[in-house]
Amino acid sequence: MTRNPPAAAAQSERLDKELREAPRTVILVGNPNVGKSVLFGALTGKYVTVSNYPGTTVEVTRGSAVLDGSPWNVMDTPGTNGLTPMSEDEQVTRDILLWERDYACLQVCDTKNLRRGLLITAQLAEAGVPMVLALNMADEAASRGFQVDAPRLAAVLGVEVVPTVAVERKGLAQIQAALPGARPAKLSVRYDQAIEEALAVVTPLMRETGGLSTRSLALMILGGDDSLRAHLEATLAPAEREQVEEARRRAASRYPESLRFVISKQRLAVVDRLHDQVVVRGARSAASDLGRKLGSWSTHPILGVPILAGVLFACYEFVGVFGAKVAVDFLENQIFYDRLVPWFEAAVRFLVPWKAAQEFLAGPAGVPFREHGGFLVGRYGLFSMGLSYGMAIVLPIVATFFVTFSLLEDSGYLPRLAVMMNKLFKRMGLNGKAVLPMVLGLGCDTMATMTARIMETRKERVIVTLLLALGVPCSAQLAVVFAMLAGVSAAAAAWFAATIVMVLFLVGWLAAKVIPGRGSDFVLELPPLRVPQLGNVAVKTLARIEWYLREALPLFIAGTLLLYVLDRVGGIAWLEQAAAPVVVGVLDLPRQAASAFILGFLRRDYAAAGLFLHYEPFVKAGTMTRAMEVEVVVALVTITLFIPCIANFFMILKERGWKTSLAILGFILPFSVGVGATVNQLMRWLWL
Repeated sequence: MTRNPPAAAAQSERLDKELREAPRTVILVGNPNVGKSVLFGALTGKYVTVSNYPGTTVEVTRGSAVLDGSPWNVMDTPGTNGLTPMSEDEQVTRDILLWERDYACLQVCDTKNLRRGLLITAQLAEAGVPMVLALNMADEAASRGFQVDAPRLAAVLGVEVVPTVAVERKGLAQIQAALPGARPAKLSVRYDQAIEEALAVVTPLMRETGGLSTRSLALMILGGDDSLRAHLEATLAPAEREQVEEARRRAASRYPESLRFVISKQRLAVVDRLHDQVVVRGARSAASDLGRKLGSWSTHPILGVPILAGVLFACYEFVGVFGAKVAVDFLENQIFYDRLVPWFEAAVRFLVPWKAAQEFLAGPAGVPFREHGGFLVGRYGLFSMGLSYGMAIVLPIVATFFVTFSLLEDSGYLPRLAVMMNKLFKRMGLNGKAVLPMVLGLGCDTMATMTARIMETRKERVIVTLLLALGVPCSAQLAVVFAMLAGVSAAAAAWFAATIVMVLFLVGWLAAKVIPGRGSDFVLELPPLRVPQLGNVAVKTLARIEWYLREALPLFIAGTLLLYVLDRVGGIAWLEQAAAPVVVGVLDLPRQAASAFILGFLRRDYAAAGLFLHYEPFVKAGTMTRAMEVEVVVALVTITLFIPCIANFFMILKERGWKTSLAILGFILPFSVGVGATVNQLMRWLWL
């Protein structure tokens, strides 16, 4: 075979040219709550794509910008406290820095907490990452009496240091000008002799990844970073891995503390000296003192309680009442069912000339769509149910929830909410961060399942998902539950409430013992309370709604299609018939309750509504007996704990995978019936 060197040379030259002309990347890195997302929005103009990092449920936002006349990709990473990860979020940030090529790092630092930011700066310097340092929230630092000598800090680090106020776009032009010329910081940390000797052994064995230096990788390995184990197994021979482990053991034997702690302590000593050189303290402003007092009151064991109650009440009123009731009722009934569904049905009949096709798509003419099985318009029609459920029922809840989340996030109250609830959730194997998905589950469990991502470990995310699917009624179901409880005695209502609370705590505690993995330390930075910037809230909300329409809405369509198929083959009727012996024989409920439980998989409020219609005549007539009250409590307990609705199940499937989803479903189904049967027996024994 003859070779063609000129052709090979031309191909090589073309590839080199493509690499030179490919857009470079800006990667935003920083501690949580330092304003990275705001700077990202300012650089890109809008959120372009929000997607999960491969192999994880952690979101990474990507966009594009023009810097120095050239196109750049921009990536916003999860908040991190260091390059040696302690959570899945931090590992994603480290992995992005590890595997991305030809990038510049924009480190965003909270000027008020410069020491914490400089710890990341020191690690980026060790990693040899080209960077620009943004001292964000410079105005808040000044109001608190902090002055940072930015020119001196830039001289010591050897990189551009730009004071910024991201929400006002101050410093943005300087950052845009500085990023194309980003260079590695020259700050160096010299460790003890034992650690340096271990680094001398391990560093030459590390393989270049294109992102982080071999010395940085060696420090992570010596610090016991298990997340790099797969990388070591793929790049080092067994003998080399043994050399690394021997060097780590030898260095660790020289200290009473862990090597990770020793490395961090010695790095912090260098950062402390730098911090003291560049920070000058002055007098606080009156506004800063007021904000500090409000922030202090919001986490006070006594004063914080009414503030917490007020915030949770406001969240529930906006999401659970306005979003899930007022807006849903308007969109579902007045827009979809009264206008869009009839218009769409008429359009189908006009555009499709064949009667058989019309009946398949939109059902028999003149028959209400809830009474037939049309494919597009029918009781399980893709338009009349699937699209209306996703757009008219869930979307208003999603939109109000995202607005609430953004307001809490930007105001600085979100971490304080977690602090106030931490002790309570500790008893359930979680920490205070779990309060947000739990409270928002009272609006919509489907979207609350998505917010379980804020938990740092997989174990915690699974526990939150389980508790949401098990015992947190959505607003629609809660409204019907309250209506039913209004017809029974206060003692019967107390039985219901006590059972649900006890079950949540018991299952959370047991799940923390049984589910493998570790919990996370509850470490949160408390930013100052501030007035949210409406523009920033709007950008975040629209970006998240775009995600919902792209990622979640298809799940409702798929769920509706499944119900349509089950209905056509008689599966739903068969399920009702199969459930009847359990409902009547085990729970002592009327046979009509079986269909209510099956409908609960379609929408959780349908189950409660079916029971409400059964017992409503007795409530109105005033003929409710104690035995009927027992039935109501047993039915409400079982329905509240029953399997999640189909939309929530598909969200669990998407977030947690099919194995975990089926395990959750397999646990909840018999457990809910078992709890209902137990309550039935106890109430009949103790109460009747």
